[in-house]
Amino acid sequence: MNTILLEHIYPNQKKFQIAEGDITRENVDAIVNAANSQLAHGGGVAWAIARAGGESIQRESDAWVREHGAVSHAEPAYTSGGNMPCKYVIHAVGPIWGDGDEDRKLAEAVNGSLRVAHDLGLASVTLPAISTGIFGFPKERAAKIIFSAISSFLTQNPDSSLSVVRLILYGEADAQRYLKFWQRYQAGENLTE
Repeated sequence: MNTILLEHIYPNQKKFQIAEGDITRENVDAIVNAANSQLAHGGGVAWAIARAGGESIQRESDAWVREHGAVSHAEPAYTSGGNMPCKYVIHAVGPIWGDGDEDRKLAEAVNGSLRVAHDLGLASVTLPAISTGIFGFPKERAAKIIFSAISSFLTQNPDSSLSVVRLILYGEADAQRYLKFWQRYQAGENLTE
């Protein structure tokens, strides 16, 4: 069971939420997959999404790469949600820690995902803490970038169809960690790990 732990409502009524649970069970218009540039869903969140969504996720991903080429940080791909409750999966390529310019690449992945959701006319999207798993991005540093990108998008696009953006964490320990990061972010502290 996925649980919303925090809801922040901006003056324009757009909502940011932090939740704990399984992204593959999210009943939203789209979920974001932390993908690699070839959309080969072999590990981490990508593997869990491909497994839950069924064979169509990898088949559609392969077709996307054949048609459009490798996916960049700033231009995510998207497929159907397959067997999951969501309509779409937005495949965002987060940076691998140590490759250089990671902060910019992560911000581009989050912004690109929100832009794709907007372009598809969606109302709700859930994303994981992109790049903080097998890609090794420090969680506290990633939290600041993710929070900032979401906040900027929601406040700067008041006419967007996107009204709810949810960050989901797998496991209580990570969820509590991100709640603390949010409190520190809201207090204006510099989040660095």
